[in-house]
Amino acid sequence: MKKLIFAIALAMCSYMCVVAQTIKFAGNARPVMEITPEKSTGLNKIYVIYGTAGVSMSYEATNPNASVKWYKYGAMGGGYAEEISGVARNGSVYTMAQVLPNSGYIIEEGDNRTYLWVVDYAGYRLSLSGIAPAAQQDCGTIALEVAGSGDDITYTTINGVGKKLSREMKLSYNTLEWNTDDSEWKLKEVVELYEGFKPSIHEQAPLCDTEFVLSGDRFLAFWGEEMTVSSPVYNTHAIDARTAAEQTERDVPNEKTEGDENTLGGSAPAEITFTAYPTDAVAQREWQLSTDPEFGTVERSYTEDVYQETFNDAGTFYVRYTAKNADGSCDVTSDVYTVTIGESELVCPNAFSPQGSPGVNDEWRVQYKSLTSFRCWIFNRWGVQICELTDASQGWDGKYKGKYVKPGTYYYVIQARGADGKDYNRKGDINIINYNDMQSSGDSSGEGVME
Repeated sequence: MKKLIFAIALAMCSYMCVVAQTIKFAGNARPVMEITPEKSTGLNKIYVIYGTAGVSMSYEATNPNASVKWYKYGAMGGGYAEEISGVARNGSVYTMAQVLPNSGYIIEEGDNRTYLWVVDYAGYRLSLSGIAPAAQQDCGTIALEVAGSGDDITYTTINGVGKKLSREMKLSYNTLEWNTDDSEWKLKEVVELYEGFKPSIHEQAPLCDTEFVLSGDRFLAFWGEEMTVSSPVYNTHAIDARTAAEQTERDVPNEKTEGDENTLGGSAPAEITFTAYPTDAVAQREWQLSTDPEFGTVERSYTEDVYQETFNDAGTFYVRYTAKNADGSCDVTSDVYTVTIGESELVCPNAFSPQGSPGVNDEWRVQYKSLTSFRCWIFNRWGVQICELTDASQGWDGKYKGKYVKPGTYYYVIQARGADGKDYNRKGDINIINYNDMQSSGDSSGEGVME
């Protein structure tokens, strides 16, 4: 009947009606570790004792006249608790002469109850004698074999739910972590926590040589007896790599470009530098260039981390970085960079005003795209060469031998070749229209014959 009544009382009592009072232990050789569990367990405290032989537990009542009863429960929960007889009283202090290990206790003082569980750690003591990488490893994970022992430390909630008390084992080792701001791999310490002892541990493979250090548990650490084991230095074979592509910018106002700043290519020649940042164990590397997005054929390859390519031909090209470790068992391939070079184009204006508004049509320039070679000659009407341009980005400022020529008609001859193989042979006229503040410099420059 007592068990049934107590089960009903537990079901009706919320956590708010639980009041934890002062609990003390005597006869213990090491300090008692006190843990506050989650509220859902219904427990006020969990006490971890190293050896319970000869250890007593006492409770001090808040009301000296109150009736205090003690109950003990096991794996079935507090609803099946049984009253403990023989608890000694000395004033307001009630003492149980011998703590029963790995048991739950309910101390009832009037309408208030204190719920607790006592663990004897001596029956669960951790033992560690070594840690080492397993003989067989893969590229993504590291398998570690741990020599030692340590059973799960269990307790039961007041509702009869079995739980594990975390040992908080700690594994630490080094790896590399990519730093985007600095564009480099940086050393990083990895710390992993485990609730219990594991004879085999699997973690993400480190990207640098390192040793593995396993320590624990939190109970031994509390008593100043923490155990630590270290592995021999592990030579990593796992690899990774980051890559970047940067196109050399040309500040040429008369060159037509395509796409946005995130697009590679545009107008030829396009000079692009590809840079790889591999981790320590990379031993074989290769930049590959192909016109096939699947890289069925590779047109060019380069076995350095920094690769510079000038794209002179129209079309779409694909570039990627591949790397392997020393024995070829691990490999990594970067994202594919797509480089698109547009078809060539050449447009020749026929008029400009050299001394008009600065920066507004005051220089004769062709509009172009993807020209890989360019020559332009400018003549007056009598065939005198006034100017020669060797690059499509260049322009004629309307001067001859340092002085502005007079308004009139001039003529150009252009020979150029596009990235798409197209040849340009252009001839046409250039009209210099009226401009302000015209200089009267005489005919020393040879322009006077054009009047």
